[in-house]
Amino acid sequence: MKHFVIGLLYLGSLTTLWAQENGKVEQLDSVLIDTKSKMNIKNSGKVVARITPDMLAQNEGSSLAELLNELSGIEINGNLSNEGQNLSYFVRGGSNRQVVVMVDGVQLNDASQLANDFDLRLIDLNRVASVEVLKGASSVLYGSGAATAVIHIRTKKSGMNAVSASVNSSIGTNQSAENQDFNPSLIENQVSVNGSPGKLFYAIDFSHRFADGLSAIAAAEGSEAFESDVYNRFNTRLNLGYNITEKIQLSQFVAIDKFKSDFDDFSYMDADNRTISRQLRRGGNFKWSYKNGSFVFNDSYSWVEREIESSFPAKYDSKAYTFDTYFDHRLGSNFHLVVGLNGNFSRINSYTIPFGSTAFEQQTDSEDANFSILDPYLNAVYVSDFGFNLNAGLRLNIHSVYDTHVVYQINPSYRFDLGDHAIKLLGSYSTAYITPSLFQLFDPIYGNQNLIPEENRTIEGGITYGFGNVFSLSAVYFDRKEDNFVDFVNVDPENFVFQYWNSDTQFNANGIEINTSAKISEKWTLNTNYTYTQVDDRFSLRIPEHKVNAALLFRLNEGTNFQLKYLFTGEREEVYFNPDTFESESVTLNSYGLVGFNVRTRVNETISLFAAVSNLLNEEYEELYRYQAQGRNVRAGFNLELN
Repeated sequence: MKHFVIGLLYLGSLTTLWAQENGKVEQLDSVLIDTKSKMNIKNSGKVVARITPDMLAQNEGSSLAELLNELSGIEINGNLSNEGQNLSYFVRGGSNRQVVVMVDGVQLNDASQLANDFDLRLIDLNRVASVEVLKGASSVLYGSGAATAVIHIRTKKSGMNAVSASVNSSIGTNQSAENQDFNPSLIENQVSVNGSPGKLFYAIDFSHRFADGLSAIAAAEGSEAFESDVYNRFNTRLNLGYNITEKIQLSQFVAIDKFKSDFDDFSYMDADNRTISRQLRRGGNFKWSYKNGSFVFNDSYSWVEREIESSFPAKYDSKAYTFDTYFDHRLGSNFHLVVGLNGNFSRINSYTIPFGSTAFEQQTDSEDANFSILDPYLNAVYVSDFGFNLNAGLRLNIHSVYDTHVVYQINPSYRFDLGDHAIKLLGSYSTAYITPSLFQLFDPIYGNQNLIPEENRTIEGGITYGFGNVFSLSAVYFDRKEDNFVDFVNVDPENFVFQYWNSDTQFNANGIEINTSAKISEKWTLNTNYTYTQVDDRFSLRIPEHKVNAALLFRLNEGTNFQLKYLFTGEREEVYFNPDTFESESVTLNSYGLVGFNVRTRVNETISLFAAVSNLLNEEYEELYRYQAQGRNVRAGFNLELN
């Protein structure tokens, strides 16, 4: 099977090269995340969630995690707590390890993290141009880990003038529902200098976000409030590019990210603990466009160093290199092909201070704790002249630790155009392959080198309806099954010994995602979504069964918008470690509904102002058990564009 797949991929690449001068190319809209092909978006067989430039502009001062949490099928747990709270990405009942994060086509991960996931807190929203989220098993195009979602973040392009600049600044409160003193304690500043002199283009970005005023752990009722825990983040990014010809473009970036985050003790007591994270990333993009397609090479290298200052001090450092290269080629007017190769090379070191000692000792050595992944893949899209479309592909996962494995997908759709009305029926069957992280394999205390990869399959079926730009509706049903789920198990209850083990119970998750958008009038627009997620009880921690988002936008004039937002999150099951009984116990967290309001106005071509109130009714709730949640908060700021 392995030789057959590689041979098929090789044949596909030869076909692509042979046909470069022989196909007919139609007018295309954009590169679609679900196909990696440049094609008309109406021919996509997936419902892709998008955060548009207009949505980003209307929600200035928010975080990326906040906006992702407003999309259907997604629960970003931790984004309503202390700024330094670790984020959990729950998509269709999945976890962080099953979500791939990309920036400008470059896949990002952190091998020092338990889940090998990229920390969304490092993204400066002011430099984001748009975000696309592809839900469902997508390992064919995006490799191991793309079992429930791919989050693709596109940054803003350089201005057309030789020198342009932008300044964004905001200030606000960061307080709980119980403490409404309205002291300014959330500050964010961002400066960008960019331009396109001749064939060169560049961007230099600096940003800083500081938050105080909110404790990580909530004090017990009747007790004195805990001290606030500070979060302090710095980002610097340089991007240089050159248009070698009209059809060949090259760009490279270097980014330095650093944050310090205070946190409290796991026993739910106030403590002076701190996480310090430093990250250096470099990478880039190369694109050659020819008559019937394009050749793309994206890569990234990251070096991460994390230190935990607590009663259990630890240090981690990791290195990871990722590349993705592919041809996207048109074969005639109805068929196009993507042939690619994806690689990932990761390693990790870890250090702790043993009991009774005062110095760090190495626990995990990168000479042992490393792996490589090298995956060839092939994806084809057929677009008929009568409304039928088919997207299908396969990938061979070649892992240095595990046997090779094939994943595949098939995604048919059919579109009916009835004047101003358009109806699309879609379905998909896709598989994914999730290899354990380096931490889960090699950590000296919790790691287990006998782990085997998780295997996942997702079935989708749905319908979309659109009436011009006045109304749109999509409804998608999903059913996901997962084998060999990697669980954190108490293998020796008497001595409290925990370790990662594969579960022999099949994991099941299914649900419905519904999205609507209605242009009520020239001034009023209403967007809503509803998500129903049913997950096996054992695996349903922190995942709400019901979730609703709604946003009502009022356009007063061309430059001034008002928006009223509502978020409902249903009950969630939580398991916590009881420090008194030394046992894990279950608790149900109550549902909550939050109302928010924001306004944005453009004063002139240079200056815009924005203001927002979150949790307008100051509802008390728990996002995580015993952790502090955000109450009513206000923020205001400005954006200055100099061209």
